[in-house]
Amino acid sequence: MSEERLQMIRDRIRPFPDFPQPGVLFRDISPLLKDPAAFKALIDLLEDHLRASFPKIDFIAGLDSRGFLIGPPLAQRLGIGFVPIRKKGKLPGPTESVSYTLEYGKAELEIQSDAVEQGQKVVVVDDLLATGGTMCAACELLKRLKAEILKCLVVIELKSLKGSEKLKSIPFYSLLQYD
Repeated sequence: MSEERLQMIRDRIRPFPDFPQPGVLFRDISPLLKDPAAFKALIDLLEDHLRASFPKIDFIAGLDSRGFLIGPPLAQRLGIGFVPIRKKGKLPGPTESVSYTLEYGKAELEIQSDAVEQGQKVVVVDDLLATGGTMCAACELLKRLKAEILKCLVVIELKSLKGSEKLKSIPFYSLLQYD
């Protein structure tokens, strides 16, 4: 991994103290998205990691909403499709749905019932892993469709919240880690 490219990405993560509530330090990727060279470096590093890790991937599944910003360009680079995992009520047609607990309440995710076929190899992508609730819910949906989850992949991991521990046996990779 190129330390120079990784530093360029790290330099474009902006901290916002006390957002969305007091005591939370929000890691904002907006400056990263605005900088074409840094965003290209991000997709390059994620692509390199996946190509080195897996000979075959069928789909990138991106989580609503920032996984939609990273997933499609990564899927295009790999020459594969992109599957959205959305908040409840946003997808047409038959869907699978799962409820999960957030730090501040409950939420629900959905995937179209025909999004993936049994045995297809999927990498789940999002911008950040905190407590792991959303990522675990997405994995549950893919398991219901009998997909093979190769890895969960994020740009930022908040290590102190131990979200990756909830993923149990699912391989996990984060580009940047913060306490």
